[in-house]
Amino acid sequence: MLLNTYEPWKFAFSQETDFENIKKDSFGIIGVPFDSTTSYHSGSRLGPIVVREASYGFENYNINFNTSIDATFYDFGDVNVVPGNCEATCNIVEDTVNELLDLKLKPITIGGEHSASIGVIKALYEKYGNLTVVHLDAHRDLAFDFIGEKYSHATVMRRAHEFGVDLVQIGIRSSSVEEEEFVKSTYNIQTFKNKDVHRHMDAVEYYLTTIDTPVYLSIDMDVFDPAIAPAVGNPTPGGLFTSEVENVIQSLSYKNVVGMDVVETATDKLGENTAVCAAKIICDFLSLINKK
Repeated sequence: MLLNTYEPWKFAFSQETDFENIKKDSFGIIGVPFDSTTSYHSGSRLGPIVVREASYGFENYNINFNTSIDATFYDFGDVNVVPGNCEATCNIVEDTVNELLDLKLKPITIGGEHSASIGVIKALYEKYGNLTVVHLDAHRDLAFDFIGEKYSHATVMRRAHEFGVDLVQIGIRSSSVEEEEFVKSTYNIQTFKNKDVHRHMDAVEYYLTTIDTPVYLSIDMDVFDPAIAPAVGNPTPGGLFTSEVENVIQSLSYKNVVGMDVVETATDKLGENTAVCAAKIICDFLSLINKK
């Protein structure tokens, strides 16, 4: 075809959705346009749109890893959220992920605020019974509640931990005293702070290779330094570089990764740095995940 046309409401390189011929053990993308518990910079409800649009700026071939995006995946569009009701939205996300699992698909979620991950993680934990969440974030997100709300972008990993998952938190550089005390009181939360990643990336990579459970990868875009990804809900200086996050993904490509999310892209500007970076991370994941 001579015209270079594309569908900006679907992620680049996604397959046509034919429910009669869905390939098992492939991936299904959903967007969650929700940001009702945002506490600082709003706008992540537009993340799914701008991240998808940015994906069309990349080649199929990944020169850094000498791989191509040959993983099969489908983009099913956005879920119907309930503005102002985080718990109801998480339940809808959970139901949607269960539908993907029924189709033998692994979920890739584009956010939207980080609270959407609660529904995804719950569905996956109930399916696999044993799950490690590798959580890349500037913040722990382990508050028991936030301004009286148990379902929030600041409580997502506390809810996940209550389900029974193991946590590996990478890039952390902001926390509360209460969250730190909670981490000390548990046995199944491993932490690599931002300086650990900068100085000892090899130790991070080694630890990831020792995980022997199914893995869920959750990437809050504020894990990146604000100079790289400024349009996030809670930007925090001292963040990671793109190459460091790529190293994490490469290490996990040898594991049983059963889903991922990329959340907290908060901008309405097409081609904005954060959206481009988020799309690139998803492309990296799709180009690496089948390379054992």
